[in-house]
Amino acid sequence: MKKIAIQGIRGSFHDIAAHQYFPHEELNLICCDTFEEIFEHIKQDNRVIGFMAIENTIAGSLLHNYELLRESGCTIAGEQKLRISHSFLCLPEDDWDSLTEVNSHPVALAQCRNFLNAHSRLKIVETDDTAKSAAIIKENHLRGHAAICSKDAAELYGMKILAEGIETNKHNFTRFLVVADPWMTDDLRDRSGVNKANIVFALPHTEGSLSQVLSIFSFYRISLTKIQSLPIIGREWEYLFYVDVIFHDYLRYRQSIDAVTPLTKELKILGEYEEGKSIL
Repeated sequence: MKKIAIQGIRGSFHDIAAHQYFPHEELNLICCDTFEEIFEHIKQDNRVIGFMAIENTIAGSLLHNYELLRESGCTIAGEQKLRISHSFLCLPEDDWDSLTEVNSHPVALAQCRNFLNAHSRLKIVETDDTAKSAAIIKENHLRGHAAICSKDAAELYGMKILAEGIETNKHNFTRFLVVADPWMTDDLRDRSGVNKANIVFALPHTEGSLSQVLSIFSFYRISLTKIQSLPIIGREWEYLFYVDVIFHDYLRYRQSIDAVTPLTKELKILGEYEEGKSIL
């Protein structure tokens, strides 16, 4: 049985994505209120595997999670891409005419803006987690309250589904990273399938430093799928660059890393793994 630390509770999208990534295994979920807690559990027990969101196609990147990952010393062992579909749940004895309030995480509420605009009489209340909103309504028997979360939470918490697929944009995906202590990495990935890497580096404050690095990746035919910069706290106008690359030839990828290293500062490979497929 694998120990998996997730942000959220059972029925959350982290829970769904983790079970899709490990489809035939029994999971011992460690439910965390924050992403910081995920890394604390890994630090306390290096057999724990972390599962955390890193970006959403609508909301963008979770910038703080990049920093947590870099500072943790953990390694990325894989990724999972999950289509996010929201449902509208309430207590079995409630219905449309008895509802007065809707509860959910602010990101989920924003992703369902058109639906909420069409039901403007409902008071909108932000909470810490989508599935937890449903759990609290059920546990406290909050008549008149509805939750926006995954439909999986309805069965888990004995709620009634009033509407499914209420998200405004149907092309709504979240990418999750599988993170672990470096010694666990080889047990969690198929080395022969590795075709993606996450890299972080700083650059000297000189003209053309970034373009030189990008030119080298281009020369070695390495595809950059994402580049994200974050300021280095305490070092004015200096940045860390987080880069996702995809490659078809592992040797050429390693050659590109060797070539760019002298041009960078503090280069670190956060993980090498197989690119995840989008699950509809």
